[in-house]
Amino acid sequence: MADSGKQSPVIMQVIPALGPGGAEQGCIDITDELVRAGAKAIVVSHGGSRVHEINRVGGVHISLPVHSKNPVTMLRNVYALRQLIRKYKVDIVHARSRAPAWSCYKACQGTGARFMTTCHAPYNTGESRLKTLYNSAIARGERVIAISAYVAAYLRRHYKINPENIRIVHRGVALERFHPTAVTPERMIQLSRQWRIPDGSSIVLLPGRLTRWKGHHVLIDAMNYLNRKDVFCVLIGADQGRTEYRKELEDAIRDKGLGGQVRIVDHCNDMPAAYMLATVVVSASTDPEGFGRVPVEGQAMGRPVIATDHGGAQETIVRGRTGWLVPPGDARAMAGALREALSLDPTQRAILATRAMAHVAAHFTRDKMADETLNVYAELLEQKMTENKTALKARPTDLSLQKDSAA
Repeated sequence: MADSGKQSPVIMQVIPALGPGGAEQGCIDITDELVRAGAKAIVVSHGGSRVHEINRVGGVHISLPVHSKNPVTMLRNVYALRQLIRKYKVDIVHARSRAPAWSCYKACQGTGARFMTTCHAPYNTGESRLKTLYNSAIARGERVIAISAYVAAYLRRHYKINPENIRIVHRGVALERFHPTAVTPERMIQLSRQWRIPDGSSIVLLPGRLTRWKGHHVLIDAMNYLNRKDVFCVLIGADQGRTEYRKELEDAIRDKGLGGQVRIVDHCNDMPAAYMLATVVVSASTDPEGFGRVPVEGQAMGRPVIATDHGGAQETIVRGRTGWLVPPGDARAMAGALREALSLDPTQRAILATRAMAHVAAHFTRDKMADETLNVYAELLEQKMTENKTALKARPTDLSLQKDSAA
């Protein structure tokens, strides 16, 4: 905690909205850690179903239309954000998406606040110059966090960014939630009844919103090639208005005679229990994931994991030791990996689970992600103090941003 009489650092994260997703979870996790460390944590977003989580951990949420890509709205956001920076004496503004990044970049100018970003995934290349310029906002931070080495390589390849300003901070999972011992049998029974899973079935689980690049159609084809009536498949994810793709999936399930084996579930409020029910966890994305939480969460729960061999999954799965990596879009290869995973005996499953859980605990925890992010904040705070010792000599730097000092 900061000493009495010293002003705590003020960190403002800006994200389009607070709904489901890895970027939103990271924003909430960092808010929690900032408050624990004695800093003032502000989150600016358009709102969403998870605003209460910011308030619950002691952060301050402020609603602005920072989700908008309308140039007029973005310009208005510049003024509103600048007012907030001055009102709260914000030290660091951390933008987590492109539209907010442009507004934050402009808003910080002339205020003394430091500006940084997080790049969560590569953006499409080869578009118009205007689109390329729009995408470049995410690379304009004094520090740019990349959530994987894959994303860092993308930033270096496509933008004029000093590699020394990139910090790789992998996303992390909360092991107190995503651990086999944290899930009670009652939770698993309740979910199994809700899904109407036949007794004795092996379960293949694919969590991911219903959008084509998540590869649900590839897994459906793989289930057809697998041709095992004792294997039940659950696709967890809302269509978010993509009704045509959902209908396409439902038609494929029916046409392949998989109606009794493959089910689409719109939402799940207990993902740890869902992973525990799974015999195998699948991430079938046809486009590379910037990081991909599903393979990490599945490994943390000790489940065999199959993912596509590109993007962040290449960093989070140890090939052949903690899971399988298969070519993207290759349903036959996916079916082959499913056969191998489903054929593991109890001893082999236990060995794989031990390796996978240890791998996640060593590299992809919420605490590790939070520590590394707070270290980036501390870098900028120290830089700010060095550049303006007179004005900021009474402010704490990394001392009040380290969790050890908060104890």
